[in-house]
Amino acid sequence: MKTIDLAPGDPRLLADLLPVLLELRPHLTPETFTAVYEEGHPAGLRFSAVYDDEGFCVGAAGWRVVANTSTLRMLYVDDLVTAGAARSTGVGAHLLGSLQDRAREAGCREFHLDSGTQRTRAHQFYLRERMEITAFHFQKGL
Repeated sequence: MKTIDLAPGDPRLLADLLPVLLELRPHLTPETFTAVYEEGHPAGLRFSAVYDDEGFCVGAAGWRVVANTSTLRMLYVDDLVTAGAARSTGVGAHLLGSLQDRAREAGCREFHLDSGTQRTRAHQFYLRERMEITAFHFQKGL
């Protein structure tokens, strides 16, 4: 497996990464995804794709390095998804490990992600990967 960062405008974003990301974020369209990435990139948003040995995209992550008062510097994962056909094959662990390595290289003190309360299998995976549940996340639509 190989993890590759994809910059805005890279044709692999729509051809390879977006079909995998849609499994987690079905509300996205090619236009909204492109617009979000173009807006978020200057603020640190990045997307990484995992390719298997045959050259197929089997995992995707959206992430950013964040400085704030609670963690000082952390890598925050917005999106982490393994293609349905590739689940339980090590893709998620590979992607999580790759992002954690990147966090260490960037001088981050912590690694964070949120996961929807309905995603029980994802929670089991994160706990197996020695992540801890440390907070509640609250939101309100506007």
